[in-house]
Amino acid sequence: MSQQSNYMPRIADSGLRERLGRVGAVVIEGAKGCGKTETSAQRAASVVRFDLDTALRQTAEIAPMNVLMGAAPQLLDEWQLVPGLWNAVRRAVDDRGLDGQFILTGSATPSDDETRHSGAGRFSRMRLRTLTLAESGLSTAQVSLSALLEGHLVDGGHSELTVNDLIEETCHGGWPRDRSRSWSAAQRNVADYMAEMAHADVRLEGAPRDPARVMAVLRALARNTAGTARVTTLAADASTETSLSDATARSYLTALQRLMVLEPLTSWSPVLRDKARLRKAVKYHFIDPAVSASLLQAGPDELRLDLKTYGFLFESLVVRDLRVYAEAARAAVYHYRDSSGLEVDAIVDGGYGRWAAFEVKLGGSATVIDRAAANLLRFAAQVDTQSSGAPRLLAVITAEGYAHTRPDGIAVIPLPTLGP
Repeated sequence: MSQQSNYMPRIADSGLRERLGRVGAVVIEGAKGCGKTETSAQRAASVVRFDLDTALRQTAEIAPMNVLMGAAPQLLDEWQLVPGLWNAVRRAVDDRGLDGQFILTGSATPSDDETRHSGAGRFSRMRLRTLTLAESGLSTAQVSLSALLEGHLVDGGHSELTVNDLIEETCHGGWPRDRSRSWSAAQRNVADYMAEMAHADVRLEGAPRDPARVMAVLRALARNTAGTARVTTLAADASTETSLSDATARSYLTALQRLMVLEPLTSWSPVLRDKARLRKAVKYHFIDPAVSASLLQAGPDELRLDLKTYGFLFESLVVRDLRVYAEAARAAVYHYRDSSGLEVDAIVDGGYGRWAAFEVKLGGSATVIDRAAANLLRFAAQVDTQSSGAPRLLAVITAEGYAHTRPDGIAVIPLPTLGP
């Protein structure tokens, strides 16, 4: 197995190891630069990189089995460049009858192909995101999300990080390659990434690829980070820079999701006790809040003077970390919104009786926490616990301070104390 001396351990490492022990192939998906190749290389015994070798891609298209002869686990990097490889891997897994044969990594989801067979029982998918605060060494990780979902109480935890520290980290971003760089250099790399994606990576069917329009949509999304703007609203927002139809905007959103730069947060759908109706709108989050900061051309100085805007980016930072911690705990993250106007920023759902609700508040004053706590209690009273089970935790996630549980049972958790 390849071992890199400068490799930053990832929360996904244990998930990859576990999957390789029970299925024939593991598919790791994620945006460019989030560390898929490096993470996979820690477990791989051989590597094939389709993004670096045109001749190899041609061979894989003509005789795919010829490139699947490496030692197992064999890493097939950027496999989506040869979509037909999927069926060949599936066949090889069936023929060998062994677990841990292949790791497939990709930074884009191939278009649906009716000739691609199901990977059920043979493939396991996992998503790699940018580094969380815990992985970057910026969170003390004294409060474990996995433990909370098992019923443990929040009984302490403290971080020395301040709001200003988190603002700088938000601008910096969690790309592994940028950890040793300043926030300004890292943000310029993010800007280059967005520009290159707009010019070369976005592929649309039925609509021209216009880099200016792609950038306009990206900036509209940045202005609506952590919001539930409809496609029509985003198209109108982007149209302040360039003309854009709703259909074209929708196509760009689909392309950005396929590139895994945009990861919408879908709504949670519990059974409710009252007559309120659930709203199905998604919340828009980029793979990393640094994307929003870069597109808004907002550095630490600007955001320190505009904490209202930073509040949305902080929520996006929380959602990114929760998604990684939740996946390690075999759970998923949603948001909640109903027709009565009640909203909850994040729901982590790991199954019946194994879910938690979180409000995200940048400010940690007593008044702010009291209001958030009341909102959570009102929300919990509306959920039919016969169908969903009782929540394991109701908590307010803040930027700084001490982790504790209030007398009313609501936990207060500074993000820099949270971990998997």
